[in-house]
Amino acid sequence: MELSVQDITSVDKEITIHADRSDLEPKFNKAYKKYRKEIQMPGFRPGNVPVGLIKKRFGKEIEMEEINSYVQEVYENDIVPEYEPVGETQMKDMSWEDDKLEVTFKVGTKPEFDLADIESITVDRMVHDVSDEEVEEEIERTLDRQGNWVEQDDDTEITDECRVIVDAVALGEDGEAIEGESDENQKLDLREDKAAEFKEHLLGQKKGDVVSMSLGDDVDHDNFQLTIKAVEMMNEAELTDEFAKEQSNGEAKNIDEFKSYIKSQMQQYYDQSAKDMFRQDAVDELAKAHEFEIPEVMINQIQDSYVDYAKKQSGGQLPPNFNEEEYKENLKDQAIREGKWAFISEKLQENFDDIEITPEDIDEFIGMESAKHGVPVDQMKSYYAQNPNQLESLRTSIRENKVFDKLEDAVTINELSKDEFRKKREAEEEKEEEDESSES
Repeated sequence: MELSVQDITSVDKEITIHADRSDLEPKFNKAYKKYRKEIQMPGFRPGNVPVGLIKKRFGKEIEMEEINSYVQEVYENDIVPEYEPVGETQMKDMSWEDDKLEVTFKVGTKPEFDLADIESITVDRMVHDVSDEEVEEEIERTLDRQGNWVEQDDDTEITDECRVIVDAVALGEDGEAIEGESDENQKLDLREDKAAEFKEHLLGQKKGDVVSMSLGDDVDHDNFQLTIKAVEMMNEAELTDEFAKEQSNGEAKNIDEFKSYIKSQMQQYYDQSAKDMFRQDAVDELAKAHEFEIPEVMINQIQDSYVDYAKKQSGGQLPPNFNEEEYKENLKDQAIREGKWAFISEKLQENFDDIEITPEDIDEFIGMESAKHGVPVDQMKSYYAQNPNQLESLRTSIRENKVFDKLEDAVTINELSKDEFRKKREAEEEKEEEDESSES
């Protein structure tokens, strides 16, 4: 048996196994002896079927089974220790002709690179303290959500605080209704931005009125006829001590405690959001600071995971017109960043102190998971003990958390207010869109 290696890129290789019958003969002979004991054929006592007859009747299937086993053994015993593949190795070709075996694998290997100067990398972090005004606004939204819509009298004029129920009919260029293109009992909350185009045509109207309108521009537009069936106003819930108890699941006993509770919940949300965005920005900045190639098999594996996630989000089956290849191509840059981070994180773990996982780390992590999912700690521990893959995933999460904790002390942090952070994000997104437009 021989291995030949062709370098495709600095991290991609094609490794071919070359073997012939002499390499496989011991496995074949052993297999024939085993099957001779098991195969029963008319006219022969059990275990006495001639090997020649077994080869003639079942030889192709038996030998192919052994060839597959041999290839797996060579891969695990010779290729893995020598080349330490990363990502999902792909079998590109396999042939068994004229007693000669050739099997070609596409293998990814770890890139060689040095860590950049971490201290020179700047990462944005949003800093926001929730104000009393924001708390009042959130409470107002909560009262609104828990309120109910009340239908108004027939002579009530529509204002921008109303919800309007209409029957909508699409009209052709001739002004006639288009058959099959109607939407009954459509609810339009005129307080929402998405109802802005409808609002300008509905303000001042009343129940029973019929309104014609157009959406779009002079070149591309759709004409509609709206029949107003009902006009409603929101009857907000009342802020009482009882309401406070109910909305906080008993954590707040009165209105003042409810305001403190809301403020705490909002601050936790902003703190967690800031933490999540810092981590994503840190990954992006570190990826930009390191130039090295990612194995194609690893990129493909990450892209496939995106498709699997989309499938789960769609109830286990992708939509009928889902273009899988286009979807993966659109997310290729993201897959490359994720692949880069996997190698950078590994280097950082080697570089930083105190990254080792202790039993206390595991207990703390399980405790947080237990609280988050409302499951007893002992039950959560039992779950991880019975699922080794999930336990390894837990360890990976702990290591990642430790890396990010270290990064917060190592990188240069640019603190931005919520508004500054949002404006910077919007400007970056606009620039990305402009760059994409110019490239296309």
